[in-house]
Amino acid sequence: MTHRRLAKTIILSTILLIGLSFISNTSLAQDGKALFNANCASCHKLDQKLTGPALMGVEDRWKGNRANLHKWIKNSSAYAKTDPYASALVKEYNGTVMNAFEGVLDDKQIDLVLDYIKNWKPTVETAGAGGAGAKAAESDNSLLFGILTLILAVVALTLLQVNSNLKKLSDDKSGIPAPEPIAFWKNKAYIAMVIVVLFVVGGYMTTKGAIGLGRNKEYQPQQPIFYSHKVHAGTNQINCLYCHGGAEQGKHANIPSVNVCMNCHKAINEYKGEKLFDAEGKEVDGTAQIKKLYEYAGFNPAKAAEWDASKARPIEWTKIHNLPDHVYFNHSQHTKAGKVQCQTCHGEITAMGEVKQFAELSMGWCVNCHRETKVQFKENGFYSIYEKFHEDIKKEMDKDEADLIEKGFKKENIKLDTAKYFNKITVEKIGGTECQKCHY
Repeated sequence: MTHRRLAKTIILSTILLIGLSFISNTSLAQDGKALFNANCASCHKLDQKLTGPALMGVEDRWKGNRANLHKWIKNSSAYAKTDPYASALVKEYNGTVMNAFEGVLDDKQIDLVLDYIKNWKPTVETAGAGGAGAKAAESDNSLLFGILTLILAVVALTLLQVNSNLKKLSDDKSGIPAPEPIAFWKNKAYIAMVIVVLFVVGGYMTTKGAIGLGRNKEYQPQQPIFYSHKVHAGTNQINCLYCHGGAEQGKHANIPSVNVCMNCHKAINEYKGEKLFDAEGKEVDGTAQIKKLYEYAGFNPAKAAEWDASKARPIEWTKIHNLPDHVYFNHSQHTKAGKVQCQTCHGEITAMGEVKQFAELSMGWCVNCHRETKVQFKENGFYSIYEKFHEDIKKEMDKDEADLIEKGFKKENIKLDTAKYFNKITVEKIGGTECQKCHY
């Protein structure tokens, strides 16, 4: 094999390996964890109750019957009418059923989620994190492929050198005059190989960096006061709307004023809950944080009756979630009209000590959500303006009812599941991906 052919082989192998690493990263979005985070994490945790039950051990509770779990996940409202356990589960949660995933998740994807739940293990806390429960580093396939690429490149270069030496020995034995060996840095094949590798890797890193400009996922700034959502919204079950009333009434969710905080903290001046830790694992003195609040409020617990709320000064919170100026986003349209849960965009906020940005909040992220999210027509007066969809749904239901009557069913015994019909319409179909909806 000549130098030229070997160089071509190395270049093609390197490009193939890098391509495989890209494909591997993309395929991660299809695994059980990604599907769980995208579809289930807003209402479920694996090890404790959230909006819905904890999912660890779910197959044991369903006696290992995945076929029934498929039916439940695809259309819980309909299946609860046929299964005693499912019916009892709905009653336990005051008649609330989870969203139907028929048409969103197929059997294979549901099995991937169930496999992820079955194999999930609680995070092991480490002493080095001050008891803060540091997460073990997750494997990254791109690193694995990078190491394999480096090893194969070294092997290929070694083989090139061996081939060159063997060819020289063969030529010497045959009496063929051998040209002077070309130094590595002067060999055109080597130079071309290095240039191609640098071009591919550099292009990938540049593109990835450009795509990430302005995106602040995982952004978690230090705030003037350590405010724990885990304590307030999680442990004490304070409704999100108590502090962020604008989320259901207008464009902005609003940051609560000091006076709203003092509604509770006029009486609560000492923290007695579980230990608090910041993002670095350092223990936080909850009582000292309440005293910081008192400084902003100008409040003296010893003279509570004399407190003048008008003298309170605002807390200079660091804003976490920012959208570009040319993007329009309305909280009430999502939370009230769209019935989107806070956790969908903000993650498991009830488990966060210090708040961080959970989602990318990129255009692609929003558009994908609009393409997949079903419009909540049922008992939602906001969407009554879409008469066309209501008429189409009514016609489809009438047709199905007529087909059942033709098959011998009595009309008074036919009860069609309206959710099955309404869940076919996504936000995209009512204009949710039109440019002017979000851009001025």
